[in-house]
Amino acid sequence: MSPQLDILKGNLDLMVLRILEVMGALHGYGIARRIEQVSGDTILLNQGTIYASLMRLQQRGLIRSEWGVSNNNRRAKFYSITRRGSRRLASSTQNWEQLSIVMGRFFAAQKEPQR
Repeated sequence: MSPQLDILKGNLDLMVLRILEVMGALHGYGIARRIEQVSGDTILLNQGTIYASLMRLQQRGLIRSEWGVSNNNRRAKFYSITRRGSRRLASSTQNWEQLSIVMGRFFAAQKEPQR
C-alpha cells in the first residue's frame, strides 16, 4: 500500500470536514481540488475516492447535501458540514494536535548510546 493511500484512509474525512468548515458548501470536485491545492499536489484524488468519503460522512450525519448549480452552470450536489460534523472536527483537531506533539517528541529524541 502506498504511503499516500495509507494517509488518506485515515484522514480524508477529516480533511473534507475542515474544508467545508472553512469554505462553506462545495461540490465534490471543488473539495477534491482544494485538498490537492492545500497539499501542494501531494494528495491527488479521483472521483471514487472523494465520493466514498462524502457518502461515509453523510451517512454518519457529519455533512448534508443539496442540489444546486455550479460555476459552469451544471447541476451539482453541494455538501456542507452539520453541527455534529463541526463537533467531530473540533474533537479530532484536538486529538491531532496532541498526537502531533507526541510524535514530535519521538522524532526529536536523540539516539541513546549503546551500553
